[in-house]
Amino acid sequence: MAWERIHGHDAIRRQFQAAFARGRLGHAYLFTGPSGVGKRLFALELAKALLCESPLTPLTACDHCSSCALVTAETHPDVHVSRKLEDKNEYTVDVIAEVCKFLQLTPTRGTRKICLLEDGDDINEQSANKFLKNLEEPYPGTTIVILSTSADAQLPTIRSRCQIVPFSPLGAEAITKILAENEITDRAKADRLVRLAGGSAGQALALSDDAVWDFRATLLQALGSPRIASAPLVEKWSEFVESAGKESPAQRARASVVLRLLADLLSQAMRLAHGGGGDGLEPMEAEKLQRFADKVGVDGLVELLEKCVEADYWIDRRVQLPLLAELVVEKISRSVA
Repeated sequence: MAWERIHGHDAIRRQFQAAFARGRLGHAYLFTGPSGVGKRLFALELAKALLCESPLTPLTACDHCSSCALVTAETHPDVHVSRKLEDKNEYTVDVIAEVCKFLQLTPTRGTRKICLLEDGDDINEQSANKFLKNLEEPYPGTTIVILSTSADAQLPTIRSRCQIVPFSPLGAEAITKILAENEITDRAKADRLVRLAGGSAGQALALSDDAVWDFRATLLQALGSPRIASAPLVEKWSEFVESAGKESPAQRARASVVLRLLADLLSQAMRLAHGGGGDGLEPMEAEKLQRFADKVGVDGLVELLEKCVEADYWIDRRVQLPLLAELVVEKISRSVA
C-alpha cells in the first residue's frame, strides 16, 4: 500500500497531502535531516503519488499502475534522480547541466515531472548559479526535491528558493518496524541495533551485518590490550572496509559504521569511567573497556570521541580511507602509550 514504507514521518505526509488537495503544492523542497532517516524514500513515494494514474485519494498512489511500477523501479521517464560523480567532492557543472536539461523537457507520460538531487550538501556556488533559474522559474508541473543534512549546509541562494521540510531522527518503534520488514525480528538484536543507530534506520541496517560485530570484537580486543599494535589494527580495519565492495560509496558507508562502533565503545568506556554500568555489555567486554578507561582517562576519552566525529566528517570529503584509519588508530595508540 502507498506510503506504508514510510515510518516516523506521518505528519510530513499529511502536510503534503493537504497542500496537494488545496492546490498549494510547492515547486521546490529542501528535505533536511540525518542520513538514513527516510528522506530519499519519502521523495520517491511523493513522486509515485504525483505521477500515479489511478490515485486512491489525493496524493496517495495506487501502487499497481504502470507509472507506480516505473517509479518504484526508478525507471520512470519523468523522474530524474541526480547525484554527484563518484570521484568528485561536489556536483560538477556538467551534472547540474543534465538536471537543467531534464527540467526543460515536456513530461513524457503526463503533466508532471519530479527531480531529486541526492547530494544537496555538495552543490557548489558555480553549480548553484546554473541551477537557480530552474528554481526561480520552474516548468509547470515540476517538483524539485533536494536532500540535505541541514538547511545551514545549503547556499543561501538555494535555501531561500525552497520550502524547507525537516526530517527528524526516527524513534525506536519506527526503526524496529523497519528492521522487522528486513527480517530482523530477534528482540535483543533489534534493541541493540536501535541503540547504536542514532535514529537512523540506514545505520541500523548497516550494523545488522554479522561481519560488523566480528570487527567490533577486533576493536574491543585492541582497546583491552596493554599496548595497541597500530599497523595490524589499521590493516584489519582497511580490509574490513574494503570487504564492503569495490564501489566507493559502499566502502565509505562501511567506514562510517566502523566509526560508529568505535564511538559506541568509547562512550561505554566513558560511562564506566564515571562509575556507571555498561549498556548491554558482557562482563568480559566491560572489563576490557574499564581497563582502557583507566589508562586513558576521561579527558582522553573525550579527545578520542572528538576524533571519531572529525573522521566521520572527512569520510564524505573523499579522504583516503586507509589514511583515515591510520590517523584514528594512531590517536588511540598514543592515548595508551
